[in-house]
Amino acid sequence: MNRHRTRRQTCAALLALTTAGTLLLTACGADENHANGPNYTIATGAPAPSAAQGDETAPPSDHLSTFALDVDTASYGYARRTLADGGRPDPSTIRPEEFVNSFRQDYRTPEHNGFTVTVDGARTGKPDWSLVRVGLATRPTDDDPGARPPAALTFVVDVSGSMGEPGRLDLAKKSLDTMTDRLRDDDSVALVTFSEHAETVLPMTRLGGHRAEIHDAVDGLEALSSTNLGEGVETGYATAVEGLRKNATNRVVLISDALANDGETDPNAILRRIDGDRREYGITLFGVGVGSDYGDALMERLADKGDGHTVYVSDTATAADVFCRQLPQNIDLVARDAKAQVAFDPHTVAEFHLIGYQDRKVADRDFRDDRVDGGEIGPGHTVTALYAVRTKPHTDGHLATATVRWLDPDTRTPHENTGSMETDALHDSVWSASPRFQVTAVAAYFADALADGEYDMPGSPGLGKLQARAATLARTTEDKDVADLARAIQEAS
Repeated sequence: MNRHRTRRQTCAALLALTTAGTLLLTACGADENHANGPNYTIATGAPAPSAAQGDETAPPSDHLSTFALDVDTASYGYARRTLADGGRPDPSTIRPEEFVNSFRQDYRTPEHNGFTVTVDGARTGKPDWSLVRVGLATRPTDDDPGARPPAALTFVVDVSGSMGEPGRLDLAKKSLDTMTDRLRDDDSVALVTFSEHAETVLPMTRLGGHRAEIHDAVDGLEALSSTNLGEGVETGYATAVEGLRKNATNRVVLISDALANDGETDPNAILRRIDGDRREYGITLFGVGVGSDYGDALMERLADKGDGHTVYVSDTATAADVFCRQLPQNIDLVARDAKAQVAFDPHTVAEFHLIGYQDRKVADRDFRDDRVDGGEIGPGHTVTALYAVRTKPHTDGHLATATVRWLDPDTRTPHENTGSMETDALHDSVWSASPRFQVTAVAAYFADALADGEYDMPGSPGLGKLQARAATLARTTEDKDVADLARAIQEAS
């Protein structure tokens, strides 16, 4: 077994390297900007943003909203767990975009790499205020598992004392065992553990002919003492670099309750230690949160700045979905550094604000600066952004144009696609829109309620009516996830 201190020189030698990294795909991605924060009032007219690379005549940004794409869902998963346990989630852990992105959508999908762009909306019960949905979708994953590149996954598993609670380490072990049986023979895994110190339990090992060895390593995991998460991440990256496979998808997967209490606990400092590996080799950090007491802020920050994303697992069903369906099937990559920019027409729109995405701000002028990080997105993903928009009374015409920009994952060639809508396309009511639009609205209203109105959503119906809407939608869509949403709202109210 290799101790962390034997890996440190390997990691340190790589810290000066600087090229853009990639995102861990769902198992199983600045300065001041109007994409987030309080309402923004449009002052003057300006055209939609130009699609030209390096445009030197970009319009004023008072009608623009720009953000990096995000497919995190951990905030919603942790909120559901907390409510099911009889508690109320801390408002600081509520991120409405992660609630919204937890549900399937009705967007059309492209035939090839890249995105489709869907823009639709509906009026709310608050005069002149509407909800406008910007939906982005990538092509579905190939049903043939042999079509994706092989995976090289380094699992960094928290074995601190707090992981001994039921639903933490035991859930992780069961999930890893099941995943080991489902990965392909040409996939590889490595296993790093951390408590007071970090240790490489299993170097990068091909699945073919070695499954029993991997099962033995997983089955031998047991909870120990304190939580040196920083050392665990650093050792995980050193192990991933040592076992790096060319023409494979190399990822680090952190499984933890993120209750760091030993060593380095600042996410920025932790990320600086592994920045060279992340950039040079495109190894990104994917966080899998577990436990009823969960360090949401630390895990979310690590994943955001590590070009990765987070999920939260609370039971066997969600763990199986993350480790056994998403990781094996969605390892491929279809877009790097993806960003979205929405241009609202100042002739029809008086003010707007994006609901959520505070941690994904991108300066408007950096939309086409491909040196600025965006989100890394895999096949079969949808990304939804919901806006509160106040239209000018008695005006009709163009409402908004949404543009998504991304880089080809292999050549880094930039691409863009756009979608737009007119004011006359707004549904008369949120509750007369399509069922999937209504699910989006219910999820966002629910997040806003749990956050004590932090996101200023117009026309909120209150938890009682919201629960009834969710229950009706669960029957209409026959979607278990929507039924779970209705149950969570009922528990909250």
